[in-house]
Amino acid sequence: MEHTKSAFPDPINDSPRRPGVESVVLAGGCFWCVEAVYRPLRGVLAVVPGYAGDSAQTANYEAVCTGRTHHAEAVRVEFDSQVVTLGHLLKVFFSVAHDPTQMNGQGNDIGPQYRSAIFYRDAQQSEIARSYMEQLQQAKLFARPLATQLELLTAFYPAEAYHHNYAEENPNQPYVVCVAMPKVEALRRLYPLMLNQE
Repeated sequence: MEHTKSAFPDPINDSPRRPGVESVVLAGGCFWCVEAVYRPLRGVLAVVPGYAGDSAQTANYEAVCTGRTHHAEAVRVEFDSQVVTLGHLLKVFFSVAHDPTQMNGQGNDIGPQYRSAIFYRDAQQSEIARSYMEQLQQAKLFARPLATQLELLTAFYPAEAYHHNYAEENPNQPYVVCVAMPKVEALRRLYPLMLNQE
């Protein structure tokens, strides 16, 4: 990604901090990587890899990998909205979790199943996401336009069990070493105050 990560702004338009559990579904390439980025964040209660954008009939890894469904590999991030806001989760999404300027792909992973997308649940989530994307465009942090799509969440289908917490359970897998872990390291370097204190 070509941007100055340290210059990423906080969202001007954000969700209020209030008691309760909320969730957002984000797609940014391989769900192993996106899951690995969100799991260490303070206030994040669960991260579930899965599929969004198409029907239950095609919500399986074999079908989605063909690129012939409308599903994206995605994660459902469940969070304590009193501890972390949607806007700050989006800040991590755009600055660390993936390259939001690559259309229908991430690195060597090519196809619509690897697209950049925010699957919003309601008008508030849509507006916060749209506002933050406009904020980033105005800040000229990227050399290319954002390719992130805003899509209404109609359903989310959890992925097969072996995909859950994949990066943490397979730390020596070459893809995890080369693609997922540099994102996690960037998260730790850039946003130490957002991390769970272990």
